[in-house]
Amino acid sequence: MTSVLWSQSSQQEKLEQRKAEIQKEIRDNEKLLLSVKSKEKSAMNVFMIQKNKIRLKEILINTTEKQAKYLANDMYINQMKINKLNKELAVLKEDYAKMIVKSYKSRSEQSRAMFILSSDNFLQAYKRAQYLKQYTSFRKNQGEEIKSKSVELVNYNNKLKAQKIAKQKLIVENEKERVSLVKEKEEQEKLVNSIKKDKNRIVSDIRKKQRESKTIDKQIDRLIREAIAEANRKAALEKARAKALANNSKASPKEVAAAVAKEPVSSSRIELTPEAKLIADNFRANRGSLPWPVEKGFISLGYGDQAHPIYNTLVIHNSGVEITTNEGASARAVFGGEVASVMILSPVNKAVMIQHGDYFTIYQNLSSVSVNKGDKVSIKQTLGRVRTNGDTGKTVIKFLLLQNTSYTNPQGWLSNK
Repeated sequence: MTSVLWSQSSQQEKLEQRKAEIQKEIRDNEKLLLSVKSKEKSAMNVFMIQKNKIRLKEILINTTEKQAKYLANDMYINQMKINKLNKELAVLKEDYAKMIVKSYKSRSEQSRAMFILSSDNFLQAYKRAQYLKQYTSFRKNQGEEIKSKSVELVNYNNKLKAQKIAKQKLIVENEKERVSLVKEKEEQEKLVNSIKKDKNRIVSDIRKKQRESKTIDKQIDRLIREAIAEANRKAALEKARAKALANNSKASPKEVAAAVAKEPVSSSRIELTPEAKLIADNFRANRGSLPWPVEKGFISLGYGDQAHPIYNTLVIHNSGVEITTNEGASARAVFGGEVASVMILSPVNKAVMIQHGDYFTIYQNLSSVSVNKGDKVSIKQTLGRVRTNGDTGKTVIKFLLLQNTSYTNPQGWLSNK
């Protein structure tokens, strides 16, 4: 029972911590929503932020329900403990009462003396004296046990009373969140209706953005292939120099380099050196626990082909994940590596590509960059500032992850925060 109580308490603490995190995310989301509403003319961006807020509210309600469930289990176990203590106390008090009556009947010192003096021999007298001593000690211990269990019973009753108050508070809190959620969904429905009125403009805008995204993806693909080819050339040159040294070759370093330059190298797959393989293995080992590329935010557009949140027939393709964050947010490296490229994708869109063995992470939609090609970066190191769109007021970073030239879903590599 003690083990179960400890487990329940541990779960309660975890849920309380998770609830605090969700509430903080909701507050951040509300600030973001207010910021966007003050600048945004289109309802679409407001819809996306509102959608995330509803999702967080639903998670909060579910977490509070789990808390109430664990609390109810605690209360049940505590009630069992109280019932057990009540039974034990009843038996102890009954035995103690009989002992007191018996002690009262033989309370005179003369009776005790006669009980010892009437012994047949010294050994019996000694045993009788020890018995009286043990009997007195047992009566004292039983009294102390009754006192201890009475205190324990009071503590459990107080704990149960506090738990009942806490449970009622959770019920009220959850009901309040449910009412709030209904209002959020009603507001979301109004937004959807207003967006549907402007379908042609929205569809046209999305298609335009998709074309721009494809152009950028092609540019990124070209730069990645160049980075792979460059890495393979360096690895081949180091290998050739080591071989020439081992064979006592008379060829000069320039001649070795010229010979290597003539040989074709792959631009689709990196030939890993032992050092690069170690980096790649470490990167892979951290799948699911990499920090986010920004300190705060939520995924506003997932990876791959997906239906538009309102127009189901409209398919949107995304080569990475888009994370909406706060204005002025900094992009940060999700793992240690080397800056393979700093890209100018458009006059207002810069990107940083970091190599981690045969893995690449790309941080897109930056207004400024604070690193250069060839720099060694550490985990969570600032790479630049995320751009805030002047028309929409949204601050969004696009984060991509590739192994060689193969795109993968970055969301599965990032921690759950």
